[in-house]
Amino acid sequence: MSLPYEEILGGATLARSAPSARHEGICDRLHAAMNASVSNTAATQLLAPRTKIQVARNTALRPDLALVTTATGKLFLAVEIVSRDDHQADTVVKKEVYEQIRVPRLWMVDPRYDNVEIYHSTEYGLQLKAILAGSEVLSEKLIPEFQMVVSELFAMQK
Repeated sequence: MSLPYEEILGGATLARSAPSARHEGICDRLHAAMNASVSNTAATQLLAPRTKIQVARNTALRPDLALVTTATGKLFLAVEIVSRDDHQADTVVKKEVYEQIRVPRLWMVDPRYDNVEIYHSTEYGLQLKAILAGSEVLSEKLIPEFQMVVSELFAMQK
């Protein structure tokens, strides 16, 4: 069972509810697939779910999935699984932080609609590249071994 946790945004503490069972199932499936794809890659490291990442002096985030570059420890891919109870924190507040720190890749996984929004950092901020659902394949060209059918990500386990 997951526990509540805190994030620090601009010096203010943001209390987060314990993730739901569905949220955790999605997180587990995504981590397993990503781990299988990057375990033999020396350039990136997959962090444990909701590992605290200090992105600025007064800002520490806990993404559901985080890939960092091994050489610098810099966040490369952040994945937020949108929580039904406090979705604004993920979809607005934290997305702005990711944009400010210029995270190269951001995935917003939304169990409310069973879709994934893919964002890439550009000189103008985060740009929405795709919204994937159903039988579409979630992938990242910079992680060539990673591919996952979106419906499998949201599949309910028995």
